[in-house]
Amino acid sequence: MTVSSDQDRAEADDLPAPPPDDGPGLFGDASAPTSAPTVATAPPASAPVPYRVLARKYRPATLDDLIGQDSTVRILRNAFALGRVAHAFMLTGVRGVGKTTTARIIARALNCVGPDGTGGPTADPCGVCANCVAILADRHPDVLEMDAASRTGVDDVREIIEATRFRPMQGRMKVFIIDEVHMLSRNAFNALLKTLEEPPAQVTFVFATTELRKVPVTVLSRCQRFDLRRVPQADLAAHFGRIAQAEGVACTPDALALIARAADGSVRDGLSLLDQAIAQGAQTHDTDGAHVPIEADLVSDMLGLADRGRVFDLLDAVLAGRPDQALAITDEAHARGADLGVMLGDVLELVHTVSRLKALPALRHGTELPEAERARGGALADRLSVPVLGRTWQMLLKGLSEIEMAPDRREAAEMILIRLCYVADLPPPGDLVRRLTGKDGAGAAGPMVSGAPASAGGPAVGAAGMATTADSGPQGGIPVTAHGGLRMVANGGVRVADLSPAEPQDLVAPEPVPEPEPEPSSPVLTTWRETVAFVSGKDAMLHGHLRHSTHLVAFTPPRIDLRVDRAGLPGLTRRLETLLRRETDVAWEVRASTEQGKPTLAEQGAEIIQFHRAAAEAHPLVRAIFARFPDARLGAVTDHSLDDYGLPPEEAASAVLAPDLEFAPLDADLVDEDDLDMNDDR
Repeated sequence: MTVSSDQDRAEADDLPAPPPDDGPGLFGDASAPTSAPTVATAPPASAPVPYRVLARKYRPATLDDLIGQDSTVRILRNAFALGRVAHAFMLTGVRGVGKTTTARIIARALNCVGPDGTGGPTADPCGVCANCVAILADRHPDVLEMDAASRTGVDDVREIIEATRFRPMQGRMKVFIIDEVHMLSRNAFNALLKTLEEPPAQVTFVFATTELRKVPVTVLSRCQRFDLRRVPQADLAAHFGRIAQAEGVACTPDALALIARAADGSVRDGLSLLDQAIAQGAQTHDTDGAHVPIEADLVSDMLGLADRGRVFDLLDAVLAGRPDQALAITDEAHARGADLGVMLGDVLELVHTVSRLKALPALRHGTELPEAERARGGALADRLSVPVLGRTWQMLLKGLSEIEMAPDRREAAEMILIRLCYVADLPPPGDLVRRLTGKDGAGAAGPMVSGAPASAGGPAVGAAGMATTADSGPQGGIPVTAHGGLRMVANGGVRVADLSPAEPQDLVAPEPVPEPEPEPSSPVLTTWRETVAFVSGKDAMLHGHLRHSTHLVAFTPPRIDLRVDRAGLPGLTRRLETLLRRETDVAWEVRASTEQGKPTLAEQGAEIIQFHRAAAEAHPLVRAIFARFPDARLGAVTDHSLDDYGLPPEEAASAVLAPDLEFAPLDADLVDEDDLDMNDDR
């Protein structure tokens, strides 16, 4: 039966009929004749579509869209291909690397049914089925996301536990995505443990956190962990270039590199900066009306950074000792609104980049750094030494902390730059010590500073902790005299006063310089015992093993044959040979032997002690004491004529003991040598 009217429909459904039509309504009658006059109206304008930021517009929808996470993508693909998908995942990494995005991709992969509705779990969701569309729109009833930062209590976790008891309403799997899971309370974690360990077959947990150390180990052990890494700068710059091209905006490679560096491995942060750069520079046109590409200068101004080239200029001026040029650069940067503290941070980062270029020359041919930085940074790396770079790093690192405590950041930054310029022409402390001690081959009178002269002819203050007075040398360097007047100075630096003959010296009369004492000649070692004693002041461990575990086989300078006990020092012969060659300037040759050799010096000394003890026990006075006091014991027997090894002097090695031993009475007082009358014949 066909219901053709409201009355008939009401009778068919046993419902009361609607009231009869009583004429046209307030807004006219839709059933009015077409001949009635009408007012022409324009079609309603469509509502403006709200703008979606690039981070949301270009959010990855598949595993192939993830950048910089090759290991995670490979493991997930293999897991879906083999049907070995875990029931709980723990995704960790810094902000903006794709933790929540990966969790949603996993949820789609578990619930995708394909375009025909017959598909199963797959690592490549179709994106057109009902489940994929609903998950992408954040309205799927079986994919629940919870922010643990705002819902941290145990009651919130109980709601999840209760929801796991019911089967999915629409999809194949229930997926619970808990973001910032480390914010859950301890009781909430404990309540989740049992369900997390043995969840129902149709439930999957996906956790995301930036603070993995705050997650209990009991939770980590129940999850499959994936560490999402920081995206390399080269990959970020290439990704941002593709997005800018898709948006119809041109960016220079240097601008993209600056954005990628500021993103610090985070895709979301970089896309937010790119969005800001496009909004700032997309309306710029040239004389022909074409869009001007976004330059690095515009990005630097947007980020509040100093121009990279000016940072290089500042570092060049500092390392060349030109404070006037360095302060001119900082004045210009301050006038443009740059924070000098941030600028010094850029200089610190540049010092690190130059140090990496020096340690890893392959970086000069890679794409990790822009071409300008590779060229200028490589030139600085070739010109500067590692000690100079290390000293600059330490002073900048300490200076940045001073800037945070200073009442005026600009003043603190400029004082740091002046300090760096003041020490630019000073050698590192290690080179200074070697030159003063003559260990570099030039002797104590060699040039201490070579290259660029000191600025303004004033005293130069460094970090060596010493001060010296020097005369100007003929080669432009500053030779140091043998007795250079080394003095500790209040600021802990190095002061080099130029006393060239062309300058007036009538203010302070120079003190007479004593003649340099002749350097001691190399020691001559003629016996094995002298050799061991010589080692005692150079290497304590080696000396101990030479005394207690080394047997002399042959001593024919400059060759020594030794047998080392099994418990001796490994590599003893090589260590002894190196020490003797370094300290005596003689080509010693120390060889290991298998012959028995002589007893060790410790064994020889023990034998002498036992001989002394036997002789003392046989003395009549000692025997008389033992007879009178049976419980008495003989103490240590000391012979002051023996050396440190308990052996007699080598000149009188044949006379091991004196023929007689004399004993003083037990109640005798000790007499000092100064109180003895040397003329007394008694």
